[in-house]
Amino acid sequence: MQILLAEDDDGVAAALVEVLYDHGHVTRRVRHGRDVLTYHRSSDLLLLDLGLPDLDGLDVLRALRAVSDLPVLVLTARGDERSVVRGLHLGADDYLVKPVRLAELLARIDAVTRRSRGRAGTGTGPVRVGDVEIDLDVRRVTVGGDPVGLTTKEFDVLAALAARAGTAVSREQLLDEVWGDAYHAVSRSLDVHLTQLRAKLRRPELLTTIRGFGYRLGE
Repeated sequence: MQILLAEDDDGVAAALVEVLYDHGHVTRRVRHGRDVLTYHRSSDLLLLDLGLPDLDGLDVLRALRAVSDLPVLVLTARGDERSVVRGLHLGADDYLVKPVRLAELLARIDAVTRRSRGRAGTGTGPVRVGDVEIDLDVRRVTVGGDPVGLTTKEFDVLAALAARAGTAVSREQLLDEVWGDAYHAVSRSLDVHLTQLRAKLRRPELLTTIRGFGYRLGE
């Protein structure tokens, strides 16, 4: 797999490139945010540090998401909740805080890419809940006939619920299907994406929280 690594610390970058190489990944390392926007098309996944010298990593993520669904794993020293939430809102597929355990990093990379590869061609056509239509094949959502723009992860969460519309889905099921690991995924990532979904769909009554268990889409 071709990984694009945006990291300005030479020591950290060298260690990551070596580990990734040992596990079969070819890594292009860049120091600047502008280089991410240059090289992303030839990459399968982006490891993004937020503390880049020319652009804030969150601004890079915002610009990337305007043109690409490339899987993004944020790898940064910023562990404050505001940065985590903003990163997820802007479309990061996962968020790891340094220092990171290398085994966990590799597992997260595998999970993110597995989810990404499974997106295309796995739908079953449109699912309708009230005036919300979720087309699982073309990954399109409309509300009252109007298109709704969702991030990749927001759609993945909605699709997992839509595939079982009217049925309770546990938090563990959602974390496992969308993030690839029910136990190592960041649980609050799910909360963030569900909050965003409710806001964007403008139909909060269609997404029901089942206390102590999970969620249900529709009646």
